[in-house]
Amino acid sequence: MRKFFLLLLLALCLACSRNVRSDGTLDSLPPIWPDYAGVTVPCNIAPLDFSYLGDEPCRLLVGDRCIKGKDGCFIVPKRLWRAQMAADSLQLTVQVCRDGKWLSYQPFTVYVSRDEIDPWISYRLIPPGYQGWQMMGLYQRELAGYTERAIIENRLTGGNCMNCHTYCNGDPEKMVFHARASFGGTLLVNDGSIEKLNTKTDSTLSALVYPYWHPSGDYIAFSVNKTLQVFHSHDPNRIEVYDEASDVVVYNVHTHEIAWSPLTKAADRFETFPTFSPDGKWLYFCSARAVAPMPQEYKGAKYGLYRIAFHPEDMTFGDELECVYDAPLEDKSVSFPRISPDGRWLCFTRHGYGNFSIWHKDADLWLVDLQDGSVRELAGVNSDDVDSFHTWSSNGRWLVFSSRRDDGLYTKPYFTHVDADGKATKPFLLPQENPLEFYKRRMESYNLPAFTTGPVETDAFDLVRTMRDDAGINVTVKQ
Repeated sequence: MRKFFLLLLLALCLACSRNVRSDGTLDSLPPIWPDYAGVTVPCNIAPLDFSYLGDEPCRLLVGDRCIKGKDGCFIVPKRLWRAQMAADSLQLTVQVCRDGKWLSYQPFTVYVSRDEIDPWISYRLIPPGYQGWQMMGLYQRELAGYTERAIIENRLTGGNCMNCHTYCNGDPEKMVFHARASFGGTLLVNDGSIEKLNTKTDSTLSALVYPYWHPSGDYIAFSVNKTLQVFHSHDPNRIEVYDEASDVVVYNVHTHEIAWSPLTKAADRFETFPTFSPDGKWLYFCSARAVAPMPQEYKGAKYGLYRIAFHPEDMTFGDELECVYDAPLEDKSVSFPRISPDGRWLCFTRHGYGNFSIWHKDADLWLVDLQDGSVRELAGVNSDDVDSFHTWSSNGRWLVFSSRRDDGLYTKPYFTHVDADGKATKPFLLPQENPLEFYKRRMESYNLPAFTTGPVETDAFDLVRTMRDDAGINVTVKQ
């Protein structure tokens, strides 16, 4: 009972009268962070709490309700937010007190889409510096609330590197990720079973690297890469990751075999970042003319977008390679191709050179219309800094992507709605309670954000035991 009265008292302190007055108006929108003015959100998203960046006492009008700012932050009650999500939009007005008068900034609108977003995303949290990878983990976040849970943390595995988590059609029970260094191997979670794979063969450049599931769940496409990195002292792109060689192969999850085409493993080409079409009949990937020596010629590596037919019935490939987008012809390069679930839109990252665009400040999101082959920028989404890795929601109406737009150093997940005509809305930042303070304290980057249709329930200690105790299954080459 005492707890109830304390909560009631707190609510009364934070509330303000419904009969609020306005003693005048200001000609501008309020200075707020995150900038949620004019964004479109899904009807099942958590409340968009935000902060007023001025020093005056402030309050927020949401419909006929008033919320007092606490240290400049507006915490929108979940019940009020859910009620507002039933409408097509909501209007928000920030008021500030100056010389005893309450002045209203120009109101701004948050638009509400009836297209729901997948209920969870997962990501790797990692410090942005190359020396900080000893403290990292794979995490997941509920999007209707603020719950974050660890999938696995590398404090359980000797501080090794874990990367490249991905799912089959967003299914949290079909997941693959790599563990490098101690307990090294590829971990495959498949409907309750956990396998550790030893993926280096005598016929491939490296262990398997960048993955993408076939929609059937029977195959996973991987690149194999001989990857190095350099660190710039004066270049605005702080870190350069490049390949000295790379190929694309396909792995059979049932037979533990890999296969490839001579057209995905050409000696005079760099092939990387594979992705399957939603019908499973095409394998898309990025490919560049091989350049040498590296790293001296790293800016000469410019990747185009290609595809080859894939036959899932016998794990074979077509005889022709089709160029989808010849980016080098425009003196550009592409990375991270991802196709919407309806097969209409292919989103990719375009930048000046190379394939590892997560540190390239000119990296932007672009679209290929796979119906007519036209290519255009995803207008209204990109910033002056890095906008890079991205994933489609299961209904194809939302993209989550990583961006360094806030400070040029840390990547954060942003979301945009993409309609049936490929038009995108102003992106919004992953909501947090008191986001200004939250993101000030979070000293890690969100890496590889990916939608899932539910939470990953695989026990972290089962993953660790498999990594530690299992000798692993040796991947072989299909004969």
